[in-house]
Amino acid sequence: MHRTSPDWERHAARMADATVRPESRWHRPLATTARHLFVPRWWTWTHSEREGRWAYELHDGPSAPEAWMNSAYDRHTTLTTRVGRHHADHATPGTLIPETRPTSSSTLPRLVVEMYRHAVIADDSRTLVTCGSGYGTALACRRLGADRVTSVDVDPYLVQAARERLDAIGHRPRLEVCDVTGELPGSFDRIVSTVSVETIPASWLTALAPGGRLVTTLARTGLVIVADKTADGGATGQVAPEAAAFMSTRHGDDYPPGPDNTVLWTTARTAEGDSVTTGRYPVMRVNDAWDVRSTLELMVPGVEHRMDDSPGGARTAYMLHPDGSWARAAAAGPRDLPTVHQGGPRRLWDELDKIRTWLVIDGDLPVAGAAVTIDPDGTCHLNRSGWTATIGAR
Repeated sequence: MHRTSPDWERHAARMADATVRPESRWHRPLATTARHLFVPRWWTWTHSEREGRWAYELHDGPSAPEAWMNSAYDRHTTLTTRVGRHHADHATPGTLIPETRPTSSSTLPRLVVEMYRHAVIADDSRTLVTCGSGYGTALACRRLGADRVTSVDVDPYLVQAARERLDAIGHRPRLEVCDVTGELPGSFDRIVSTVSVETIPASWLTALAPGGRLVTTLARTGLVIVADKTADGGATGQVAPEAAAFMSTRHGDDYPPGPDNTVLWTTARTAEGDSVTTGRYPVMRVNDAWDVRSTLELMVPGVEHRMDDSPGGARTAYMLHPDGSWARAAAAGPRDLPTVHQGGPRRLWDELDKIRTWLVIDGDLPVAGAAVTIDPDGTCHLNRSGWTATIGAR
């Protein structure tokens, strides 16, 4: 692969310069790690002219070296390497995969380094990271030495592929196939997870050395949790001010099928609501507002958001919940107040409007910078300025 991409060092050096300052301890790892070797193929979500629909399209790096370098060394680009059970390494060029959930990726380099910087990794830190493509593991090895790095993934193929690619560039960390939410293979000074968890696994607190630090994100939110182990076996810390989002942990070859929302979706699109009102605010893209989305997830876990846009500027937002609640908010334009239909046991749009009112009055939401206390069983408590939320152990 080096023969097909002789200038990768130039791309990597440019990415390092754009990501961190030259004196950063992460500059050299970024500038000297060949990310493209870990992602020879990847999927992109695109509208297929051939199929006339949206699908994941396979890209083969060696057959298009310039596009390979531009994608691999873009600090803002996450490269999806697996969708459902389909790994890009095993797919035939030209393959299209219809809508399904991504199951592995090479996280954008800027975010990998940001998670590592939250961890404040010292030169002698025994560090556990999550594997995926192996690129983040390579950065940790370059920074610390492979003997201080353990990398885990639930997928045996991903671990084997990462092992071979790491070995090719001279890194031989400990690599294990395991569910990161279960028992971990050792004791660590730092645990950095670039997959999201439902709540903090109790096993992490067991595996953390006294004073050790964990860094992770909570599933379906943008919340980055940074916490240090305490003497009682729990941990304390805070929510980082910057948002991040990763794929959620899975416990097997694929995610289990989600609930069948066909009937609820039809209802949300067409039914007259039990409640019909005018919303307080214009329709917003909740998935693009991490603080609003995160607060709503803590208050009403499990809401699914969908959006329809028309060429004339009209937009309709939908909210669906597993308990049968639904909401539809339709507005003639992006600045118009919507007509809101709601049904089921909860008024989902009212919950959203409460959060937006809170944001208007206070100027921010307390999830950013909230204090974090984690019990030894993994129960996570957030609090800031009188606001509290608890994410229970599961």
